[in-house]
Amino acid sequence: MTTPDSDGLLPEQLLRLTRRVHRIQKRQLEQRGLGVTPAQSRLLRTLAHYDAPPRMADLAERLEVVPRAVTTLVDGLEASGKVRRVPDPANRRVIRIELTDDGLKALRELHDVRRSAAEEILTPLTDQQREVLGGLLDTLVDGMPPRGRDC
Repeated sequence: MTTPDSDGLLPEQLLRLTRRVHRIQKRQLEQRGLGVTPAQSRLLRTLAHYDAPPRMADLAERLEVVPRAVTTLVDGLEASGKVRRVPDPANRRVIRIELTDDGLKALRELHDVRRSAAEEILTPLTDQQREVLGGLLDTLVDGMPPRGRDC
């Protein structure tokens, strides 16, 4: 008995789509002249989810990278004025990372870049296909099918 993906096409398609999204986002970042790499973009988006400036170790854990990688990203973003290192008010040995006004502005532009990249990818799909794809992606992200929806 063969499975619907017995030749392994689906994993390859997913990887190709991921690479295409990455290429489109990178191209749009370059076109807008934000001076932000995709990795720096991810760090900025992650910073925005914290209520208070996180430590570098917190960022490394959330991004699932080694602390040295975060240091390099922060160095670049700090040099461009998008983040700054600030001392922890409770422990002067601890450094926290916060977004600057330029970083917040870049974050808004990055949101537009991501939306534009997604729209470029989704352009060939009808509204109905987009709805079905949305349900399928929810299932893949959450690991279970959404209730009350047929895909």
